[in-house]
Amino acid sequence: MRFLLTSVGEQRADETLQIEMGKFIQELTQAGVLLATGGMELGGSLLKSVGGELTVTDGPFAEAKEMAGGFALIEVGSKEEALELSRRFFEIIGDGEGRIQQIY
Repeated sequence: MRFLLTSVGEQRADETLQIEMGKFIQELTQAGVLLATGGMELGGSLLKSVGGELTVTDGPFAEAKEMAGGFALIEVGSKEEALELSRRFFEIIGDGEGRIQQIY
């Protein structure tokens, strides 16, 4: 089962965080669980399709603090495993919000 994990908004970016996150990413990569990871611009573009016409609105948006700032695409055996990896992720970065969605 593949899951997309996203983190929302800004997190701290100190040296300890970088070291711990690097270890976590290396562990997941060696286990064959991590398929991709990266950061995302908070603004981006909002796409809306109505009646076959596409409208593009470029950010930043007022609610950018609620938009995904980073992601990890993982492949695990169950949602419970994905939730456990998410728990470990937040142990490293501290308080925050995120989303987990299964990819079909």
